[in-house]
Amino acid sequence: MPRRRDGADVSYERIKEKLARDETVLLDGGIGTEVLRRGVYWRCHGLEQHPEAVRQVHLDYLAAGADVIKTNTFQLNRRAYSNLFHGLEHMRRIGPPGLEHKAAKLTRQAVELARQARHEAGTDSNGAAIAGVISPLEHSFRPDLAPPPDVAEREHRETVEEMKAAGVDFILFESMNTVQEARAGAAAARAAGLPVWVSFVVRESAQLLGGEPIADAAKALDALGVDVVLVNCAPVEDITAALSALAKARSSPIGAYAHIGRYDPPSWKFGFYPRFSGTDAVPPAKYLEAAREWKDLGASVIGGCCGTTPEHIRELRRGL
Repeated sequence: MPRRRDGADVSYERIKEKLARDETVLLDGGIGTEVLRRGVYWRCHGLEQHPEAVRQVHLDYLAAGADVIKTNTFQLNRRAYSNLFHGLEHMRRIGPPGLEHKAAKLTRQAVELARQARHEAGTDSNGAAIAGVISPLEHSFRPDLAPPPDVAEREHRETVEEMKAAGVDFILFESMNTVQEARAGAAAARAAGLPVWVSFVVRESAQLLGGEPIADAAKALDALGVDVVLVNCAPVEDITAALSALAKARSSPIGAYAHIGRYDPPSWKFGFYPRFSGTDAVPPAKYLEAAREWKDLGASVIGGCCGTTPEHIRELRRGL
């Protein structure tokens, strides 16, 4: 792999070496939800008006011991903007100048904030790698809206190239909900010469939201050079069930990261909301118990999804 302008390949090589030694690689936790928890209004992912808050979230995860920090780019793509208009001409007529390029601009800014945080952390970052996060082109909980594979590969390739130019270490397709879109995305990343991980959002019974078994999903990626296959964005118990099935289907590295709380559109609600207290509250110590089970099941990569915090990751670092 050629060395990019910031020596990014060195950080990813460190991750590959940890995986080869069967050591646990620690992902960070929730990014967007943590920005929201800190009182930042979710407009433009908080990137335009409060970039310092996004950078601080990355710094806090690095201080907690994360080996990988994810960019704040979930559901950030050109389609997310174009879907709100009748077409490109309509966007240009009633939208602000340059709106059609806003997703690319924010993507570059998000990657730069992660890079700044790693640089600011210095030796405390332990050479953490930066994962460029790419989500499904439509809503992650609506597999029925997934575009055809050729369209998906073309649009994902656009985002992959933007992230590559901005300096990510590898691509993480996160919360993918169909096998065909996951394959299209992975192909786009490999064509760009970037390492790629794929994580699937799962439901009960070790299935993707579209009903495909997670074991079949993992096998469908075998020929595409995906370094790690993970499961994420589901309650702890569903992640555990899916990981158990994934471990039986794949001999290469696997991983897991669960969400906590409840989704009450347009945002997540967590344990500190009285309406969702009790069993929906998963404090760091309880999350660690689940993570230890994931490790016993064979997970090499463990982290947190929506609602988890730097405190959760710090507890994983201490306990794993």
